[in-house]
Amino acid sequence: MRTPPATPGLLLLLAGTVGLCQALFSLPLRVSHPVAPGGSPPAPVVLRPGSVSRQQDPLAGEDGLALASDPVGTLNFLAMVENLQGDSGRGYYLEMLIGTPPQALNILVDTGSSNFAVAGVPDPDVTSYFNTELSSTYKSQGIDVTVKYSQGSWTGVLGTDVITMPKGIDGSYVINIATILESENFFLPGVKWHGILGLAYDALAKPSSSVETFFDSLVRQAKIPNIFSLQMCGAGLPVSGSGTNGGSLILGGIEPSLYKGDIWYTPIKEEWYYQVEILKLEVGGLNLELDCREYNADKAIVDSGTTLLRLPQKVFSAVVQAIARTSLIQEFSSGFWTGSQLACWDKTERPWSLFPKLSIYLRDENASRSFRISILPQLYIQPILGIGENLQCYRFGISSSTNALVIGATVMEGFYVIFDRAQRRVGFAVSPCAEVDGAPVSEIEGPFTTADVASNCVSSVSFHEPVLWIASYALMSLCGIILLVLIILLLIPPRCQHRYTDNDVVNDESSLVRHRWK
Repeated sequence: MRTPPATPGLLLLLAGTVGLCQALFSLPLRVSHPVAPGGSPPAPVVLRPGSVSRQQDPLAGEDGLALASDPVGTLNFLAMVENLQGDSGRGYYLEMLIGTPPQALNILVDTGSSNFAVAGVPDPDVTSYFNTELSSTYKSQGIDVTVKYSQGSWTGVLGTDVITMPKGIDGSYVINIATILESENFFLPGVKWHGILGLAYDALAKPSSSVETFFDSLVRQAKIPNIFSLQMCGAGLPVSGSGTNGGSLILGGIEPSLYKGDIWYTPIKEEWYYQVEILKLEVGGLNLELDCREYNADKAIVDSGTTLLRLPQKVFSAVVQAIARTSLIQEFSSGFWTGSQLACWDKTERPWSLFPKLSIYLRDENASRSFRISILPQLYIQPILGIGENLQCYRFGISSSTNALVIGATVMEGFYVIFDRAQRRVGFAVSPCAEVDGAPVSEIEGPFTTADVASNCVSSVSFHEPVLWIASYALMSLCGIILLVLIILLLIPPRCQHRYTDNDVVNDESSLVRHRWK
């Protein structure tokens, strides 16, 4: 066996706290049910407000797909190009004008949740907030809403107001808005956004799915196709930089200038998150040889609000072992893989050549075929900070997850991603901005046969939040029945009860009940 050469450029592993690396937060993964004040869930809100009338887009076909548009119409995709700013460490945000007169706020773009929420009171970690008292068009619904994320949570009040997007769809629209009154670890130091735009399906909306989501409101009021696309341009740039990296959120279609080559589509398995089906992973061209269901336990989603590529624990361990085995580095501290340490090299060197390519196989629309999206090390070995004049430090852009495989910004920065809700599919194409030193850092290849994988890698039982509620109610009902039976038994007259003899007595030392309730 050949011994890998020592790495001349690896000067040190900078031990740091977990907080140092994780201060560049990872936004929402799984949204829990709202905590209703007083213990009872709030009444559903069915809100379908009117809006400023617009002429229907002549290019909005029945299939919901738009590839180009009239520059003077409601849809002008070129006007939406580079309407995002941000970085992978703190998210990408869109400027939005809310209320009358308009108040300008930066709104985080998140495809992993469904509520549109903005800071409604001053907060030490945000520079602006939406003052509802200054807006003549704001209408409070008087309904409390709480949203919890894998990191952070907020509580606010649901209302409606008029919004416009300077670099978005032409016109003004009445939208459901939650004003955030209290939050915990949601707004963090250094963020440049003041709210969150959830673009997932209404199944995740709080306090109930009857609250019309932001994008559903746009589709209905502006008559745009039910599709949007996203490009985030932070490849190879510091994850905590100036916050001026570009990006584009195209509402209503696809902008041809934002991708190269073909668009490859994978079906959306369930319409809550953008859940897809992953067939296998390769590191350095070598298959991890895991059961494909490991990649999809309990779901695999595409989420712009998560900064890293997150993998189920078993998959994460296999990936780390494969990277360590195939890289040109002889020894690497475990702290680098877990996110508690940074790896530092001389600024004149590029460490990416020391690491392998990572490939994710997705099922094609034709179920017998697949395609793979690949990211080079420039996307998952991420520059984070410099030390002195000579060192540049990097973090590992992949982490473990307890409940999902999440294709977050680490991967998405390599691609132009199309969320085609009309045809229930997610598309990937190579992004022209995914280049470092003039060389592309992402690839798409296919088709490949799926003969070597199971016909279905996703569990047939999807424990969506409504299902969990039903299961909870069923268990409570069962417990109630058992309790009722016990009460009846206690009330049975003594003459009907069995008279124990000495031989019937159960010695307390051997009683299972005693040990069950320690």
